Amino acid sequence: MMHMTFYWSTKATLLFDSWKTDSWASYIPSLLACLIVSIFYQLLENRRIRLKLLASGKPFPDQIEAPLLRRTFAGSGAKLGVRVAGAVLFGLSSAIGYFLMLAVMSFNGGVFIAIVVGLAVGYLLFRSDGEDSVMVDSSCACA
Repeated sequence: MMHMTFYWSTKATLLFDSWKTDSWASYIPSLLACLIVSIFYQLLENRRIRLKLLASGKPFPDQIEAPLLRRTFAGSGAKLGVRVAGAVLFGLSSAIGYFLMLAVMSFNGGVFIAIVVGLAVGYLLFRSDGEDSVMVDSSCACA
């Protein structure tokens, strides 16, 4: 039976019928997985924003560095590559965002808290440095 209100229990089904928890031994790793995926979501958003800034040719704020991405774009082929990479990051980030939303829709209180804490920690680690000086769009409502 699917819950339609928040509940507090170690028994939860997340995303798939095969991902069920029935004890603390299975519930805690599931919460950790939700936390880690939430942090990874913020990392992907950070990389997508940096790639977007790089592709636009705008100067980076002092806090933003992209050591693996250089501004030496020779022609339209390189710009197309950056656009494709941005689209791939956007798609991956959106998919993870929707999976997180669906996990929250399990209505398990622990899963909800793990995801919100993971998003907050990920934001603190990857997106809170100088982002207010850069106006960017968001791919997902939970960003």
